[in-house]
Amino acid sequence: MVEKLIDIIQRLDQTFDIRSYGEDPAFSRFIPQVYEGKMDWKAKFEPVFTKLFNGLMIKGESEVENVFLAVFPTDEVLEAFIQNGKPGDLLFMHHPLLMECGDPKGNWGRGFVPIKESLIDRIRKKGLSVYTCHVPLDYHVTLGTSQAMAEAMNVKITNRFIHDEKHGYIGIIGEVNETDTDELILQLKEIFDIPYVDFEGRERKIRKVAIVAGCGDKAAWMQEAEDKGVEAYISGEIHCHIDNDYGRMRYEEMITYAVNTKMSLIGVSHSASEYLVHRTLVRSWFEREFEFNSIRLIPQKEWWL
Repeated sequence: MVEKLIDIIQRLDQTFDIRSYGEDPAFSRFIPQVYEGKMDWKAKFEPVFTKLFNGLMIKGESEVENVFLAVFPTDEVLEAFIQNGKPGDLLFMHHPLLMECGDPKGNWGRGFVPIKESLIDRIRKKGLSVYTCHVPLDYHVTLGTSQAMAEAMNVKITNRFIHDEKHGYIGIIGEVNETDTDELILQLKEIFDIPYVDFEGRERKIRKVAIVAGCGDKAAWMQEAEDKGVEAYISGEIHCHIDNDYGRMRYEEMITYAVNTKMSLIGVSHSASEYLVHRTLVRSWFEREFEFNSIRLIPQKEWWL
């Protein structure tokens, strides 16, 4: 089946209410920074995107046969989209830039990394479209990144935290069947298809968990969860492994906090934590709302970057 691009974009914009968020607080800063002096990004991306930094980023042909889902625009993800997509096909992602957060057992990351201009040009030349949805996806009550994690873990949601007065909450607190740290780590490795987790804190019995997809490596958020009786704090990132002054400062803050916490602190990688929503809730939404020839997932070869 073929769907009209304009109809898909209108439905996505409405579902995630992207205009109500205004400028994305992260990418309104980082997109201009990473492309400065390297590429005229305003000429490459759609006018609305250059103001909101969410929504239709690259506009291709008007009819869409296939939708592709990914979390970060790594070179391999974009190469797969270009090679396998037909003119008009759409790539839906969480991030418009790659974020290298670092590997707890390997190299530290570079932070935000621009998409190569050659890849952008090839996407445009082939008539492909790209739509990204960052903060509006994180805050969405039924399609959110943390919501997907909670559902995959069979968490009975009892509370939400990390509050924005206008948009709601990004963190989830809830109950799980009694387990312990080792068993929970095994479950998380299977859910997120990762070889290992980033761990700090204490090993213990666990019935109450907090979930924050993506960058949950903030000691204040962890303390808020701990004050609410949480026993395990699960996020994409526990430590910031970005190789700059900011990353090292955040890393030291977490080391200081982890010494005294009574919680298990478990990181499943930024990218894997946010890819899950594409694999589950977002994919199901596209299946309900439209009739495409296919909806294809593009996983990363390495989740710890």
